[in-house]
Amino acid sequence: MKHYIAEKWRDILVFNGLESHEKIWALEAEWFEEPNHRRGGWSGVSRIELKLPLGGVVGVFLKRQEDHATRTFLHPFKGVATFAREYDVITEFHRHQIPSLDIVFFEQWMEQGHQRAVILTEELAGYTPLSSVEYHQGGSVLSDEASKKALFTQLAGLMHAMHKHKFMHNCFYPKHVFVKQLSKTEFDMRVIDLEKVKKTLCRNAARLRDLSTLLRHSHGWTEENKLEFFRVYCGEEELSRGSKRLWAKLNSVIEKKKVSARKP
Repeated sequence: MKHYIAEKWRDILVFNGLESHEKIWALEAEWFEEPNHRRGGWSGVSRIELKLPLGGVVGVFLKRQEDHATRTFLHPFKGVATFAREYDVITEFHRHQIPSLDIVFFEQWMEQGHQRAVILTEELAGYTPLSSVEYHQGGSVLSDEASKKALFTQLAGLMHAMHKHKFMHNCFYPKHVFVKQLSKTEFDMRVIDLEKVKKTLCRNAARLRDLSTLLRHSHGWTEENKLEFFRVYCGEEELSRGSKRLWAKLNSVIEKKKVSARKP
């Protein structure tokens, strides 16, 4: 059994009668996303509101799973519960000061021969995904040069923080980066959907995978936007020989993915 509860949330969970995994598991809540039946089991997400002792409510996301595991090098047969893996990655991200979700509660246990896990995370209130229209060409952020530069710098910094510690996100889509604009040139950014994150031996592999995924799915960016972001990521106004090779490799990977997607 693995258990965690954030101290600042302990009294709130008690106030809502959700201080144990039994009570959280039994909670009736509408699905925010329909349950996913694969990997030998199922997992599902609900959004709930917790009452605050002094009044008001706060939104949290409740994820529950049963026998939903990912095989890893250390656990090639039974695998690891996907939420346990997510919990470990979020914890590691916090340790390395990589902005992500804030965990409220996590527990993993066995019940009647079934592996179960629950994880509660605080809702990112006031944030919108990078895939939103304000971050597209012609949107409110990219239409302003200062805001665009600040956004690209913040995003590049987030990716550098992951790649510095050899984390490969594996699904670095714009919809998995949540952004809150604090001022014209200041953004708070969080990366989510960490179930597939893995550590790599080669930092370049993480860069290639995550950059190609981001650029391929940034449908609201022009080619000029993508190149401008890449320059910010590289920290170069004029690309060096090595950066030009990486840019060519990225475009090769993206084109191969496009061709593969078009095949029947």
